[in-house]
Amino acid sequence: MKHFPIFLAVAGRRIVLAGGGDAALAKLRLLLKTEAKLTVIAVNAAPEIHAWAADKRLTLLSRAMEPGDTMCASLFYAAHEDANEDARTAAIAHRDGALVNIVDNLNDSQFITPAIVDRDPVTIAIGTEGAAPVLARAIKKDLEDRLPASLGTLARIGKGFRKLAENLPFGAARRNFWSDFYFNAGPRAVTQGTDAVKETLDTLLRDHLNTDAKPGHIDLVGAGPGDPDLLTLKARKALDKADVVIYDRLVTPEILELARREAIMIDAGKTGFGKAMAQDDINALIVEHGGNGAHVVRLKAGDPTVFGRLDEELDAIISAGLSYTIVPGITAASAAVAGIGQSLTRRGRNSSVRFITGHDTKGYADHDWKALAETGQVAAIYMGKKSARFIQGRLLMHGADPITPVTVIENVSRLDQRVIATTLGDLEPTITDAKLSGPALTFLGLAPRAATSQLHALCTLGVQDVPPQITAQEAL
Repeated sequence: MKHFPIFLAVAGRRIVLAGGGDAALAKLRLLLKTEAKLTVIAVNAAPEIHAWAADKRLTLLSRAMEPGDTMCASLFYAAHEDANEDARTAAIAHRDGALVNIVDNLNDSQFITPAIVDRDPVTIAIGTEGAAPVLARAIKKDLEDRLPASLGTLARIGKGFRKLAENLPFGAARRNFWSDFYFNAGPRAVTQGTDAVKETLDTLLRDHLNTDAKPGHIDLVGAGPGDPDLLTLKARKALDKADVVIYDRLVTPEILELARREAIMIDAGKTGFGKAMAQDDINALIVEHGGNGAHVVRLKAGDPTVFGRLDEELDAIISAGLSYTIVPGITAASAAVAGIGQSLTRRGRNSSVRFITGHDTKGYADHDWKALAETGQVAAIYMGKKSARFIQGRLLMHGADPITPVTVIENVSRLDQRVIATTLGDLEPTITDAKLSGPALTFLGLAPRAATSQLHALCTLGVQDVPPQITAQEAL
């Protein structure tokens, strides 16, 4: 982020603009919506600017800009549409201590003006740091179509009511009151005038104050494999309502950013074979915050029902008499298999698939190795990075073919996803040599589609003994 978004208080402060053409007009139409004291300096100002000056909406100096013209100005716009004159006037403003924007010159500007959706006092600013103005305008139009024109009126009236609303308990109770006002009762009342809206607020407040505090609720939410676009709509809604978010280490920062800014964020730090918050402590946190009336989101990477210790948390929640909802997520295996262009099951190859874990609470996990070693078997191995040599040894010991394809996907679905194709016989040292640093999922019995296609092509050409490394790295 090269530009930090803020809302600058400009009421009663000077904003100076130099220029009188189309670029100046575009900026002034926006600046005239503020309560700033506007000064325009232009040798040849457009008729609209003269009209605004005649209406005393701004001060017009019909001359070239001089040193001292921007003294005490909070902002300065150079809008001459002439690079040399822009540079000259910007230098004056810099010396006078104003923040400088040169229209259509991002590199030499100290600040930028975003696209704005105006529902005063509700203001939404959209910026792309100059990278995609067309995109910013498209987002602006979409928001303007969605937000009712009455929103500003409701917000102005609601602003004067905030002190009284503080009599409601902080958190869900207060949020429910304002949600009811802005999205239900308020829009209905605004058509009847300001007095009707104020009466509606009084009635709503009485109703909410006389309503017994609701107990907390727990959402056990799957955050998916990491790509925020793979987060379910229901999970997104849960994050919008959360007072407290208790999340695991593998939940990506991009997804955590979607939580309410006011939410308490608690890192549960669950990581295999590493430092982690004890499960009993996590259970206690969930129950404590839920018992205090909070809407808690227990946020788990992938799907909470797949190796997520869901039952232990559910037992604690139910024992505490709290309500809960399970929000499934896209598990890593589903995203990973899509990423390599394969399917988990295929007619004529395998009619079942196993989801297994490389380790459990006691260490390396044991499985039916004899069944897994059979030809055509497919397994998605979670948390199998550190146990790769153990898994490899057990499968080979039970007769698995060393050239059985194995694919390891690191950072599934993320921008830094890495796919490593190998064989069971080469699984180690391939994983060690790859120096994996992120979470990884291992597929037994599946190769990336690119590798499979090249192998089929070699066989079609009559190559009989395809070496294991062809199905591994070279095929990619």
